[in-house]
Amino acid sequence: MDKIAVTGGTALHGTIPISGSKNACLPLMTAALLTDQTLTLTNVPNLADIGTLSNLLASLGATIDHDREANRLNLRVARLSSPLAHYDIVRKMRASILVLGPMLARDGAGTVSLPGGCAIGARPVDLHLKGLEAMGATLDLRDGYVHASVPRSVSGGRLRGVSHRFPFVSVGATENLLMAATLAKGTTRLVNAAREPEIVDLADCLSSMGAQIEGAGTGTIEIEGVDALSGTEHRVIADRIEMGSFMIAPAITGGDVTLEGGRIDLVSSLAGALDAAGVSVEEVPQGLRVRRRDDRLNPVSIVTEPFPGYATDLQAQMMALMTLADGTSSITEQIFENRFMHVPELARMGAQIDITGNTAQVTGVESLRGAPVMATDLRASISLLLAGLAAKGETVVSRVYHLDRGYERVEEKLRACGARIERISGDD
Repeated sequence: MDKIAVTGGTALHGTIPISGSKNACLPLMTAALLTDQTLTLTNVPNLADIGTLSNLLASLGATIDHDREANRLNLRVARLSSPLAHYDIVRKMRASILVLGPMLARDGAGTVSLPGGCAIGARPVDLHLKGLEAMGATLDLRDGYVHASVPRSVSGGRLRGVSHRFPFVSVGATENLLMAATLAKGTTRLVNAAREPEIVDLADCLSSMGAQIEGAGTGTIEIEGVDALSGTEHRVIADRIEMGSFMIAPAITGGDVTLEGGRIDLVSSLAGALDAAGVSVEEVPQGLRVRRRDDRLNPVSIVTEPFPGYATDLQAQMMALMTLADGTSSITEQIFENRFMHVPELARMGAQIDITGNTAQVTGVESLRGAPVMATDLRASISLLLAGLAAKGETVVSRVYHLDRGYERVEEKLRACGARIERISGDD
């Protein structure tokens, strides 16, 4: 397995281009299942998860042309040649469950393995399934698979529009039901829907395909089902999690970095937290300019919440930053359990962190020290890399296949700003 070695202590200066959003691209790819015409996505990041979902869609009958140099992806599902999303692929990535809604909407049937792909808690898919049941699907969970179909007695084998309230906000469930509703009979009303920018991006693409959608980006989305959708071309939005991670890079090392293509509306909660910590975030023509105002950071308290609140996917990175603040910070994780697995690894680097329940008290230290550390999940991996950029000496991060799931050319982007970083290929 590959490792990444970082020698810390260098302030970063330069420009980092922000890639297309992985979390937006994955549901956009599954939207190709809703039409027999070609869906073209541009600004597609070259990431392991994109390849995994491409393999799954191909197994269902998609023809895929991926121009990685141009970041362009053409998908066409002339017909669903297989109704089975197999465990061997689905186990690698939780977003695979997003094929179920489109399969039911288009063909009235689908069998999907219960997903895997993450180590940050149970993250159950019951919200997806309950919503699809409300729309008329019959579900049978057996042998690790969800066997789903729409009986002929329900709108002639077609999903039906309903008013459905999510018991709590779920991005994935909102995406799945939003896609399913585009071809359902009648009007679907999704209440307590997720408001994330990725939801808005998906709705924009579906609308371009001919869907009738109102309210995306608010807590209530209304979808009037149509008989068919067409192909379209759609540009994937910038990755706000990659953007936020790279915003913390000059904050933790010092320096002055411009994030090309960055948008402050996608990361407003993080920008506010960084400002309180003593980090300037400024909109410029190229995107966002980030630089630390003072020698020492101020402590900041954050609580993760659904958008527009502070993103759980940026919690580990903020914790790495607060290990160097002048005082004690409080970080409360409200979205996922088991999302403090990076804490023991940061402690190996000299961080002082105490956990009580779902809250971490981070007492800043004068400096971190390099150490061998192990990534446990995608966002933990980037937090350790960020800590390594600021630490004295060398930090070696192992199990960076987690990092490759969500960050494109991370070493190249950081090295261009002066970071001393390299990938080490080989076995542990």
